[in-house]
Amino acid sequence: MNWWLAGAALLILGGLGPCLWGAATGGTGRRMTAQNTATLLLCLVFLLLAQGYERPAYTDLALVVSVLGPAGTLVFVRLFETPSDTPAAARLLSPLVTAATVATVVPLCVATGPGRAMAKLIVIGVLLLAGGAVTSRAVRGG
Repeated sequence: MNWWLAGAALLILGGLGPCLWGAATGGTGRRMTAQNTATLLLCLVFLLLAQGYERPAYTDLALVVSVLGPAGTLVFVRLFETPSDTPAAARLLSPLVTAATVATVVPLCVATGPGRAMAKLIVIGVLLLAGGAVTSRAVRGG
C-alpha cells in the first residue's frame, strides 16, 4: 500500500461514512449538505486511486463525478426548494471544498508532471471548486 492508497482509504473511512449517515438521516438540508460533501470526497478518492493503482481511467470517473455531482445537488435544491433546516455546518462547505480540492489536486499534479494528465487534473480541480461554490450557495438558500 502506498501513500496515495492510504489517503484514499482515509477519505473513505473518515469522510464517506459520516456523509452516508448524514444523507440517510436528518432533514432535507442535512441530506443535501451530506450528498454534496460525499460527491466531493468520492471524486477525490477516484483521483487518489488513479494515482495509487496507476490507472488513468479512474481519473475519467472523477471527471464525470465532478460534473454530475453538483448538478445532482442543484436538482435536489430545485425539487425541495430552499431547505429550512440547513445545518450550521453548511457554511463550512465552501472552505472544505477549497481546502480538500487544493490539498489533493496540487500533489497529484506534481506527481504526474506536465502533460495531458495534469491538464485533466486541473480541469477536475476547477470543476470541483466551481461546483462547490455554486452548490454550497444553493444549499444555504442564497
